[in-house]
Amino acid sequence: MGERIYGHHAIEEGLRKAGMGSTLYVQRGGGERIEALVRQAQLTGKVAVRKLSRDELERMMPGVDIRGAILDMGGPRRGASRLQETSVSEFCAKLREGQGALVIILDGITDPHNLGAILRSADQFSADLVLIPERRSVQANETVVKVSSGAAQYVPLAVVTNLTREIKTLQEHGFWVYGANMAGDGSYDASFSDRTAIVMGSEGSGISSLVRKNCDHIISIPMHGHIDSLNVSVAAGILMYEFRRNHSVMK
Repeated sequence: MGERIYGHHAIEEGLRKAGMGSTLYVQRGGGERIEALVRQAQLTGKVAVRKLSRDELERMMPGVDIRGAILDMGGPRRGASRLQETSVSEFCAKLREGQGALVIILDGITDPHNLGAILRSADQFSADLVLIPERRSVQANETVVKVSSGAAQYVPLAVVTNLTREIKTLQEHGFWVYGANMAGDGSYDASFSDRTAIVMGSEGSGISSLVRKNCDHIISIPMHGHIDSLNVSVAAGILMYEFRRNHSVMK
């Protein structure tokens, strides 16, 4: 068995990339939406289709709300589907002289739903790279891919051992690093560099002190409500939008 995807949107995206050896498992009598996935799989000419009973399907991924379909991508199982993995040094080496870029750095995000939502926004706002630490952070698993509605397959991802070291590598390649913190300057007034890295902190404690010390600017999102903070995935989406608005046009 290979990497498994569940969730209709994530499966639709997965089918666009699925290769030989992949299998779509669906529930018999699952309805029109399931049959649409079957037709998409058959059109690829690469994906086998197997129809199972509900009990058989649920035993493949116990305790998960699979909603009648599982896509097995084939090949070795790694816990996520065909992610575009790279390193910071490889990413920087590919940048052309004068080329701008947007990098999102996640410092200790532990909720897979938040990571999935951030990756979805990163795809929509054309982020060029997302960094996550390999320790004390959620990794890109099946839940993340599902929540991202398949966007996780399109956003380049770097899993790193030392965020501070990678921040310095980005700065050496012309990036200005903006840390998100409630005590920072208003993002409306920020003038984002062509090469920008935005750091989002953990859901509870925010950006770690060492990472914060290595940021070039600390910015905040002006708010006027009764609650003093936003969910980290919402905040990340707003700041990505602010970067794109600041630079006038989407990529």
